[in-house]
Amino acid sequence: MEDLNAKVGRKITNEENPVGNEALGSATNENGKLFVVFVSSLTYLYMGQVLKKIKEHENSINEGNCPIGFPDLAVLPPEISLCVLSHLNATDLCLAACVWGELAQDQILWQSLCQSQWGYASIYSRLKECCDFSYHHLYLQLDEGTVTFNADAFMGMDYFIKHQLIDDNPKEIAHFIYCTRTLNIRQKRLYLNSRRDVLGHLIGMHNFSNQFLPHALRRFFESLQAPNELDNYLHFLLEKFSARFCQCNPKLQLSTDMVYILCFSLIMLSVDLTSPHIKNKMSKREFIRNVRYAIHRADDELYGHMYDDVYLRGHIAPNSGD
Repeated sequence: MEDLNAKVGRKITNEENPVGNEALGSATNENGKLFVVFVSSLTYLYMGQVLKKIKEHENSINEGNCPIGFPDLAVLPPEISLCVLSHLNATDLCLAACVWGELAQDQILWQSLCQSQWGYASIYSRLKECCDFSYHHLYLQLDEGTVTFNADAFMGMDYFIKHQLIDDNPKEIAHFIYCTRTLNIRQKRLYLNSRRDVLGHLIGMHNFSNQFLPHALRRFFESLQAPNELDNYLHFLLEKFSARFCQCNPKLQLSTDMVYILCFSLIMLSVDLTSPHIKNKMSKREFIRNVRYAIHRADDELYGHMYDDVYLRGHIAPNSGD
């Protein structure tokens, strides 16, 4: 009978053989405990060997009177040392110069710091002719000029021009402002408001190709602060932006006046939707109707997408005002 059960694969239940199953369970538990003890012993043995090697390494270093800590960059290959120092900012690099003077004063390091903060300056093109020029000294001059500009834009720009860091012409000044991200946006607006020639060149450097109009306008006002009032400066900004947007997107077949009206409508919509003082917000249907009436062109789907963008992403010029 047992042979028959074995042939057909019949399982013996706990009721049929309680003693055998209990013995099997006990054996399994014992084997599991032995396995855990075995693994734990191997782990402790391995860790002990690792700690022993670490201790021997420390003893060998101490016997050789070699300090344990940050390696001396002076004994490393120059390529590796410069790579390490290239991750430091100007303040940390000056501190590193107290220990590794020649390495921390390397021209490559300070040139990289200058160009990372001031992407363009007129003096860069003249440095090739100077053999004994110091980028460290140039960094200090540019930094001092930036601090002065952020306090008073006109004094700061006079400093840049006086020290021949920037050539005194609108295109060079616009290029410098466009490539410098550390200038105070309010001081920059005050300066550009009085230098419309510089502002015109600056707007011409922006690229709005293949960009949705609300996205392009929002990006534009991120770099050039919009005024808090509807004054002549805002009209000038929108006129130049509209012309540049049409120039970058000729396939849209939009006129400058149409883009200007759309930009003005988006700004008014932003004020309407974000102002807490306006209770009755403009609906999408009202916005589409007003824009269609203003520019005499039926494109309800486009106007609806513009409304949704402002409604979901917020103000077109979030950094406007003082």
